[in-house]
Amino acid sequence: MVKLLYGTKFFRQAKKISKDQQKKLSELLEIFQKNPFDSKLHTKALSGKFSGLYSFRATHDWRVIFQFVSPNEIQLIELGNRKDIYK
Repeated sequence: MVKLLYGTKFFRQAKKISKDQQKKLSELLEIFQKNPFDSKLHTKALSGKFSGLYSFRATHDWRVIFQFVSPNEIQLIELGNRKDIYK
């Protein structure tokens, strides 16, 4: 199981989403902590200016951007709508 580090931006954005979305995000983070590449998460490596970062689906429209700090630590960087988060 990996240790999750919560970035300030991620934490602020997570507080703004609805309680239902927060509950789903919490459930997904439990899966993520056990296996960041679980098929339920649709994890993918990013490219271009986001090279070295990864994302997974929090909902159909919401994504979490993260990076591996070490083999046992992951930094959650940002949570946002897919139309805005990759800008």
